[in-house]
Amino acid sequence: MQQFCKLQRTVQFCYGALFFYVGNQTNSMSKSDYFIDKVSKEKIKDLLYTHHYLKDESKDFKSGFNYGLFRSTFECPLNIGSCLGTCVFTGLPVPEIAVGAFGLERNQQQGIYELSRLCIHPDLQKEEYNITSWFVSRCIKRFRKDATVRAILSYADSNHHTGVIYRACNFKYYGLTAPKKDFYYADGTKHSRGSIRGTDGEWRDRSRKHRYLMVFEKELKPLWKEQKYGNI
Repeated sequence: MQQFCKLQRTVQFCYGALFFYVGNQTNSMSKSDYFIDKVSKEKIKDLLYTHHYLKDESKDFKSGFNYGLFRSTFECPLNIGSCLGTCVFTGLPVPEIAVGAFGLERNQQQGIYELSRLCIHPDLQKEEYNITSWFVSRCIKRFRKDATVRAILSYADSNHHTGVIYRACNFKYYGLTAPKKDFYYADGTKHSRGSIRGTDGEWRDRSRKHRYLMVFEKELKPLWKEQKYGNI
């Protein structure tokens, strides 16, 4: 009986120590408790479809160099493997962007990319100070190892934000895109391409976007005029 009681106290002590360890790990997370990995579109789509601000406006997203943020600590084993953030780099949607930004013709645009999707789980943003800028900076560093990157363009939709994160990551600001309109059908869906003659619907103002550039190639000179952040 004495040996059994001693064993019981030992088990209780170990359980208490484990509980104390887990509790302290939860309250003292650091950036070293996370890792970044290159992932497939399948791995990040749930996060984007649930939490990205364009989830109700754009039903899909283009896959490219996709990077995911994961938690790797013991504090919550059930969360290991869950994607908590993503940063997606893709080619420019149309070649005219590089023509306007740098004067590059179609055959000169290799290495010009867009940071087309960025999303961090909202709960993690509340838990971890500066997690988004930390994540973006390290994704860019990893991206430059995986591809030849001459410049990165990113937009901030003025209907949703002004691009604070890009400024924190040392992107340079180049003002707003030009005013444009999009045609919407009577059911509220946006027209993508082709003739609209005789179609019921209306033209609506397109939200303007704040333009940000990060240029790595010294010979690459933006044609857009750089502006101060205070003008936003």
